[in-house]
Amino acid sequence: MELFSPLPLAEWRDTKETLHRFEQLIGKIRLTSSPRRNHWWHVPFHVTGRGITTRPMGQSDGNPVFTIDFDFVDHQLVVTTLDGTAVSFPLLGQSVASFREHTLATLADLGVHAEIPHPEPFDLPDSSRPFSRDTEHATYDPEHANRYWQILSQVALVLEEFAAGFSGKSSAVHHFWHTFDIAHTRFSGRHVEQSPQTDPVTREAYSEEVTSFGFWFGDEKLPEPAFYAYAAPEPPGLEQERLSPSQARWAAQNGGHLALLMYDDARAQPDPRSAVLDFYGSAYRAAAVRADWDVDYFASPHGVTDRQLLSPHG
Repeated sequence: MELFSPLPLAEWRDTKETLHRFEQLIGKIRLTSSPRRNHWWHVPFHVTGRGITTRPMGQSDGNPVFTIDFDFVDHQLVVTTLDGTAVSFPLLGQSVASFREHTLATLADLGVHAEIPHPEPFDLPDSSRPFSRDTEHATYDPEHANRYWQILSQVALVLEEFAAGFSGKSSAVHHFWHTFDIAHTRFSGRHVEQSPQTDPVTREAYSEEVTSFGFWFGDEKLPEPAFYAYAAPEPPGLEQERLSPSQARWAAQNGGHLALLMYDDARAQPDPRSAVLDFYGSAYRAAAVRADWDVDYFASPHGVTDRQLLSPHG
């Protein structure tokens, strides 16, 4: 199977917009049915061998333990409880409104009482329209949905490989439903004082100094898929640092800078996987050195932290 198959945003925009809202609805159920974790780590989806999963949830909220999975092979939403009972319905042919109705009915049949806080899209153009009234978004192309999951899986493994080189506090590789990206974040351990006006979501996400790395599938602001990296807070002069490969660049964004390697530029490299790893590595070194992180202390080559094991005779 080709590494990083083509997926231009224009080719699957309608499916992406529908699927994004499906995932936001399920993500909001995850938000209220799982214990809160630092930096919102309880919120994202994780990649599976057939799609993406909420991971098990419930129990602490009085519900039975249950998991919701998007199956992008058979194109179903699957709800499973701890006793092995599984109920599913097709993703194809659903509007956001009918998807919501089927989801809540399926959960109720399994004895799960689900809450959807703020039952409308988050940070999307139709954020004032409840999911229950969205019959506009109803496109689901199985081929594009499957390719989205394949690319998500391949990028996840590249991010896992990159994540192995850092021994400090770091996030899992996870898929955020609100921004529709997959990301991995590293932390220096330094607390960040923020403005009292900063919203609660941002305050928790960036309460500590970070460098973050990921991939998204394109949106209105950047209408093509791209690998990205950034630092928060951004150290002065970061945009002056060189990135690798040569096609990578710094782009101004929200008063700061975003390191970008466009997906098609990575695909065109002789070794796309190595090119993406080089990109993430160059962005990390640029931010870490500028922000005075102890790069040697945090290093764990090939996932190894024991210096004796790293020695030729270890």
